[in-house]
Amino acid sequence: MTIGIALLGAGIFAREEHLPAIEASPLLSLKAVYSRSQSSATALAAASSSPSTVDLYFDSPAAGGKTLADLLARADIAAIIVVLPILSQPSVIAQAIDAGKHVLSEKPIAGEVAGAAKLVEWYAARDSQTKPIWSVAENFRYVKSLRHAADKLATIGGTVTTFRLQMNAFVKTDNKYFNTEWRKTPTHQGGFLLDGGVHFVAGLRQLLGALPQAPQRIVSLAGFSALLEARLPPVDTVHAVALTQDGKAGTIAISFGTEFRSGLEIEVVTTNGAVTWTQTTVKTVTRDQLGDKVETNEEFVYDSGVKAEVAAFAEAIEKAKGGDPRQSPEEALRDLEILQRLLESGEGGAVVKAIEY
Repeated sequence: MTIGIALLGAGIFAREEHLPAIEASPLLSLKAVYSRSQSSATALAAASSSPSTVDLYFDSPAAGGKTLADLLARADIAAIIVVLPILSQPSVIAQAIDAGKHVLSEKPIAGEVAGAAKLVEWYAARDSQTKPIWSVAENFRYVKSLRHAADKLATIGGTVTTFRLQMNAFVKTDNKYFNTEWRKTPTHQGGFLLDGGVHFVAGLRQLLGALPQAPQRIVSLAGFSALLEARLPPVDTVHAVALTQDGKAGTIAISFGTEFRSGLEIEVVTTNGAVTWTQTTVKTVTRDQLGDKVETNEEFVYDSGVKAEVAAFAEAIEKAKGGDPRQSPEEALRDLEILQRLLESGEGGAVVKAIEY
């Protein structure tokens, strides 16, 4: 029997990524969609492969039996995916868990660390025998090229000597994400840096943690932030130095306001070699038995990772084994904290910030 699931949120990512991912899973059956407006819920359902079987729930216009609470009361819906604006998500996550539904919520876990930590603690304190699964979606952890890069680092081994995260992009006025109202006029910290930046932090953390003998985690950082494009408040760029628990330093540079430089690249250098990752390539540099440097370059087809992360969520529910560790709220909290400390350090003019989680 398939798992009945509902999709909450009818925005771009829900429509283009989560809806196809649900329909690609043989374990899931889409029962309902929810959005703030009836029109957007209708549009999302219409994009499904079987619109007539998808029930609509919405806030406006008011209609009996069509609220989110009504959706969560349905016995045939065991799980939900929450793809709502960042600041709307925590209360909906708690409401769904209270209703006994398994939850996959989009990143970032919350708008700020304090609220996220409180929600994680609330969930952890629930009865472990009866509480539903709560997973936080971070699709970068499921991208094939990134997983391969992590495997390469594990094979190369050694200890980290340095690392680098560099992402440059330019958000134009016709960008489809920019033209969603909650992103165009953000009420959450960091604007695009928070919304998109947690992806890149998650990727860096995954690679730093891949060395089997000496996995690294960032324990402090300091950086500067700037607003290069006035339409991307409060800031769109950050440059920082980060330090691991073993005292190894690396750099983090993320910008959504750089017009003439683009691309995402993460590099981790160890005492045995180096791995450089992009979304479609993995470059590995090592030494052969004669001591000569050997470089290999591998190509990958672009993969968002969303289908794989939704499949992992469905499999966890089916096997009743608890959530996939890659989707744990604790991992999402760590991603968020690094991003928030980058923003705080920039606000203070490169004041050093410790990483608690």
